[in-house]
Amino acid sequence: MQVQLKPGCLEAGFFQGNGIMDCKGFIIGMSKQSITLVLGVFAIMIMALSQARAGERDSVYSRLDLDECRAVSDRELGLPEPGEEEMAMDGGRWLCAGYDGRIVYVVEEDLRFFVSFGSAAMGEMAAGQTFVTFNNIGDTLEWRVERKDGKWVPFATILRWTTEIGDGSQPDGSFLVVTGLEPGNVCQVARINASVIIDANRVAREIADNEVAGFDCMNDEMILVP
Repeated sequence: MQVQLKPGCLEAGFFQGNGIMDCKGFIIGMSKQSITLVLGVFAIMIMALSQARAGERDSVYSRLDLDECRAVSDRELGLPEPGEEEMAMDGGRWLCAGYDGRIVYVVEEDLRFFVSFGSAAMGEMAAGQTFVTFNNIGDTLEWRVERKDGKWVPFATILRWTTEIGDGSQPDGSFLVVTGLEPGNVCQVARINASVIIDANRVAREIADNEVAGFDCMNDEMILVP
């Protein structure tokens, strides 16, 4: 069968195969077998595209400004009332709203910060993890998200921590902390020394994407870079 072209289709850039294709992309005059084959190829392409999009990952951001969070007391959280020595120290506990309303639980204690996530944030390992030295946290949370069933679902966060020696004898340090968000398994997966690693943000994202899934907070060692 000769290929017949409709006027204007070549100018529009349509490729003509074994049959006639009009400028709207409809195939005319092809056999049922050919149409079945073409439809099968399209179905495979659509399935492959859907699978690729299902694993698509990206970053979204939320503010972490404690002035915009809700300060909560130990009594509200069912914790023992602090003693006089503890009350004399600066500190506090806050509940903040993260991406898509996710709970972000922040604690400051003895000039050190702790950050955890989820409805059971207080009981997660992350709630007890911080740096040995005095430290502070950044005001921007990066959420690594993955597309699942048409929705963006967070699986890790990246947050900048600034560390300092109390006597000022050493310069402040800067670290990016990657935290996994699996309920019941929320913990710091990696710490990247941004004072040393030039492209620390990229490294943090790669670790989040490749190491968080399957990380066991109870048994796996935190990744330290370098």
